[in-house]
Amino acid sequence: MVETIGEALLEATHVLSRAGVPEARREAGSLLAFVAKRDRTFLISNADYVLSEAELSNFRHVVERRTTGEPQQYITGVQDFFNRQFKVTPDVLIPRPETELLIEAALKIIDNQKAMNICDVGTGSGCIAVTLLCERETLKAVAVDISDAALRIAEENAKSLGVVERISLVKSDCFESLSTEARFDLVVSNPPYVSSDALNGLQREVKDHEPLVALTPGADGLSVIRRLLVDAPQYLCLHGYLLMEIGFDQSEKLTKLIDTDTWRLEDILPDLQGIPRIAVLQLT
Repeated sequence: MVETIGEALLEATHVLSRAGVPEARREAGSLLAFVAKRDRTFLISNADYVLSEAELSNFRHVVERRTTGEPQQYITGVQDFFNRQFKVTPDVLIPRPETELLIEAALKIIDNQKAMNICDVGTGSGCIAVTLLCERETLKAVAVDISDAALRIAEENAKSLGVVERISLVKSDCFESLSTEARFDLVVSNPPYVSSDALNGLQREVKDHEPLVALTPGADGLSVIRRLLVDAPQYLCLHGYLLMEIGFDQSEKLTKLIDTDTWRLEDILPDLQGIPRIAVLQLT
């Protein structure tokens, strides 16, 4: 059956909408752009363009995948983050806009005129470490993750964005595999912080498809955050910084966990919805 871009988009929008996919029209456009290897502008300005049988078949296939709750980013294999494109697979958490706030906070701390070292704990796709390396040429990074598969994705992203020579990728549970002599000016982390109780309340795209180890450490969701607060000081330089993303209900809990003899809580930055999201701490 012959279908134009406009007809295919209309059909897919209805299918996705019936399946409860939010922003169905936008999702349909993104999936068709991926399948047809065209940008969104082409789709908009060429609604009468006739798709090939292969394009139409492939498009219907990816739309069907999306109706099951599979995230668009895992279907297309990419996610935009801080104006760059990162490869993603089901082995890594999908980079999110709120994590860009951590990047902005880190860039205010990093001095572009001097060599500095950072450690990214739980690097996943590498989006935090790789982005910071792209933004600051004098920076070097150690990025750790417990997952071999995640480290492979992080390496691919570091290569594709031209910073692989300045990053060391280490399989490690937090700092466990690092030399006790390692020292960093800044430790950054988007740790797993979803509590066991909150896990079931997440969108199906998240709880059914993203890696559980990157979402939750179990129990109250704070176990990795506790480890960072306890262990990071021995790896930080004098007056070094720790930046962490935290959960929507964790700011007060975090404040109670902080040893004020060790840390000074500079700020907890809100995300675009006003939710306390990025904790900025400095060694006293």
